[in-house]
Amino acid sequence: MRVLLVSPAFHGYARAMAMALGAIGHEVSVHLYDRPVDMRSRVGMRLLHRPPEGGQAVWARAELTVRAIGALRSIRPEAVLVVKGDQFGSDWWEALSESGVPHVTWFYDELRRMRYSAEQLSVVGPIATYSACDVRTLAASGITVTHVPLGFDALADVVDRSHEGISFVGARYPGREATLRRLVAAGVTVKAFGRGWSRRPLDIIRSGQFRHPGVASGPQLDRSESYGLMKASAATLNLHGDQDGFTMRTFEAPGVGAVHICDRQDVAMHYEIGAETLVFSTEEELAEICHRVLADPVWAGSIRERGRKRTLAEHTLVHRMRTLETLWA
Repeated sequence: MRVLLVSPAFHGYARAMAMALGAIGHEVSVHLYDRPVDMRSRVGMRLLHRPPEGGQAVWARAELTVRAIGALRSIRPEAVLVVKGDQFGSDWWEALSESGVPHVTWFYDELRRMRYSAEQLSVVGPIATYSACDVRTLAASGITVTHVPLGFDALADVVDRSHEGISFVGARYPGREATLRRLVAAGVTVKAFGRGWSRRPLDIIRSGQFRHPGVASGPQLDRSESYGLMKASAATLNLHGDQDGFTMRTFEAPGVGAVHICDRQDVAMHYEIGAETLVFSTEEELAEICHRVLADPVWAGSIRERGRKRTLAEHTLVHRMRTLETLWA
């Protein structure tokens, strides 16, 4: 089918989704609705982050909506996959409905972080979401919804890197920083990567993180580089915030053959704990796991092998696209 993928830029994942759709036989056009194409739209993207009901933000969403409708009408797809989509005005959803094109909307964020009203949620479906909690909330409201987790981009290139200790790739938040500092204090060799952690002068200026994080740090990596880093590390950490859905990292780390150490026991819905992934409940337990990984590479190797095998069998973006295509059928 001729599929239109309407998505935020989302760290390059829109391209990964398009490739996964292509791998199962679809012809895919991608409209990145939050990527500026000229100075006017560049200003508009910045205005989206103003107070949501302010005139500037309303204007920006209207511009974004008009561009998406233009893509729908020029491409004339046979199916549409909308990713997130909460910045669109009602005109987009009306145009999509009037087109008669089957579609599905996939959320990689919780409802509480998006702009959807109850009325809008009733017309954007069928809905797929990575949040099991939101599945229950939406279903209780009579909305058609399916739990579709995120996944691993198995079609991506992996850039080889070397790293002997424990790695963390992600944003710098106070809780994460505190956890990594305590690991260092416990004698664990750990290094964090990302713009907020980086001590490069330009990264410091851009992130506003002038205080040293107190742990070894590296710059922001593109996705292929981060895949190579995780694979090369003795283990890589996955530290969630207040999400109830699982991040891409949950599937990417075991998918590239890394030892994945996660902070959530409910990851058991996707992986066998202790065999395919490792989980901690306290920082003391995390330090013990890290020390064992560093001291016992044979045991760690078995985690790598089994986690990767499970991911490639069940948790790639191709698997997710196969599920989503059944929803627009």
